[in-house]
Amino acid sequence: MKAKTIVTIVGARPQFIKAAPVSRALIPFFHEVMVHTGQHYDYGMSDVFFEEMEIKKPEFNLGIGGGTHAEQTGLMLIELEKILTSVKPDCILVYGDTNSTLAGALAAAKAGIPLAHVEAGLRSYDRTMPEEVNRVLTDHVSNLLFCPTDAAVKNLAKEGIVQGVHRVGDVMYDALLYNLANARAKSKILDQLGLKKGGYALATVHRAANTDSIERMRSILDGLGKLDTQVIFPVHPRTRKTINEWEISTGANVLMVEPVGYFDMLVLQENSNCILTDSGGVQKEAYLAGVRCITLREDTEWVETVAAGWNKLVGVNTDLIVDTYKNWHPQGERAALYGDGHSAVEISKTIFSALR
Repeated sequence: MKAKTIVTIVGARPQFIKAAPVSRALIPFFHEVMVHTGQHYDYGMSDVFFEEMEIKKPEFNLGIGGGTHAEQTGLMLIELEKILTSVKPDCILVYGDTNSTLAGALAAAKAGIPLAHVEAGLRSYDRTMPEEVNRVLTDHVSNLLFCPTDAAVKNLAKEGIVQGVHRVGDVMYDALLYNLANARAKSKILDQLGLKKGGYALATVHRAANTDSIERMRSILDGLGKLDTQVIFPVHPRTRKTINEWEISTGANVLMVEPVGYFDMLVLQENSNCILTDSGGVQKEAYLAGVRCITLREDTEWVETVAAGWNKLVGVNTDLIVDTYKNWHPQGERAALYGDGHSAVEISKTIFSALR
């Protein structure tokens, strides 16, 4: 019997990480066609992840990496419609909450093709965030909704979504378990930067709410500059552009470096004394790595990391960033919040059963 075809749509760093274990799990059941929208297009934000994580080269790369949210989503939708008309897949698979996710979801809905959403049900309840709008709309047109946590399942139920909902755990945990030993063996990032375990904090900033505001960026960088530790800051291209245009400076303790690959990021995370970030994925990776996380936002979709006592929301208040770093440390053990590391296999089997 001819294998059914799945079109997987990715476009950003977190999606490459999530797609890697799922793509491996799909092999026994499906013919997968990978589409890269080009939302993240720099080598350090895209190609290196495909190389390190051994993800097959995308059959299609749309090269849509710039423009406003509306321009990106619209152009992606136009190009995706052409691909779907040609490939005629049995299912479309999207991840997370980016413009690529929403474009894939809308393309599937318009074409009448079943849609599977990995990382469904997350909510920050902040509709000013483009990611929140993307994830809500995607969930409401999805046929199969793969939730990482019980909280995500409950969020969907509040919105009347109960059919096709599956609590499967988190595929980023699958990816971490699969890649951590390899990362430790291959990454040279600690030697390259002269770092010792526990001797530095790690920071990432890329959310538009922060990077589009000179006041918020200045507050964050002031806070990082006042920490009594070295801070390693892999700078997202959009963030670097903002810092340069506004000529924002920070303390001598902050080392701004180019974006790093997945292996280097895993090693930097597990050896840091603290992670400061506005990234949803990095909050979760911090929890999985057993490193305290200070979130540079007023809310989070990963509420269970806060409830577990390993994540603190501080916004961008300089004094609160410094005080939290100095005085707050998690207490107690970390609960197993994100499954057993076999989420990708469960996702693949569930899609296969649904399409039979």
